[in-house]
Amino acid sequence: MDLLQTNIKVAYLVHTSDWKNAPTTGHLNQIENRIETDANLMKKVSSLKTPSPVLAVFKIPTNNIDASIIKNSLSILLDDVQDPGNLGTIIRIADWFGIKNIFCSQNTVDVYNPKVIQASMGAIARVKVTYTSLHDLISSHQSKDFPVYGTFLEGETIYKCDLQNKGFIVMGNEGQGISEEIGQLVSDKLFIPNFPADQETSESLNVSVATAIICSEFRRGEY
Repeated sequence: MDLLQTNIKVAYLVHTSDWKNAPTTGHLNQIENRIETDANLMKKVSSLKTPSPVLAVFKIPTNNIDASIIKNSLSILLDDVQDPGNLGTIIRIADWFGIKNIFCSQNTVDVYNPKVIQASMGAIARVKVTYTSLHDLISSHQSKDFPVYGTFLEGETIYKCDLQNKGFIVMGNEGQGISEEIGQLVSDKLFIPNFPADQETSESLNVSVATAIICSEFRRGEY
């Protein structure tokens, strides 16, 4: 339903009669390519064990890189993130914290993987996800007034950092972290400390969990 209430164009809409008559769907009657079916057929066409009463096919939007917006805001850069659940969750996190652009390396999981769409919970309609060369993107924008943040074990504790409200936040691969090529371009290395510091803990944080903590710290200073 979240996606149906956005500006993304619907190519086809398949739904049950019960869903059609729900009080919240009246404004969707203008969609031309609608197919009404029953619950049994929805089970056959859906990949979910418990299918939704509505299935939609959307037209993929075209995202252009707007340098004027990038240089005055925070953007998330994903360096070869592989798990679709992580990508979808990061999109949702970006949406929550008002980050409108996510840039992915070419080897990052496909944003239109069904598991990514599901995990984003509609946030994919409000956050632009663009695949590009992260090295070229960073090189073309980096300056002393536009920091590139990244998480490293040898970084400065994030709770003590003076974080700006613009720049790139680089998050790395689930197993390898940020690649050496991209790591060389990071100007501000951040570290999320465990607690207490001298206690043995998990080896690392999930990349989407780490993204949420980092984004929260960036926004905390604006309140």
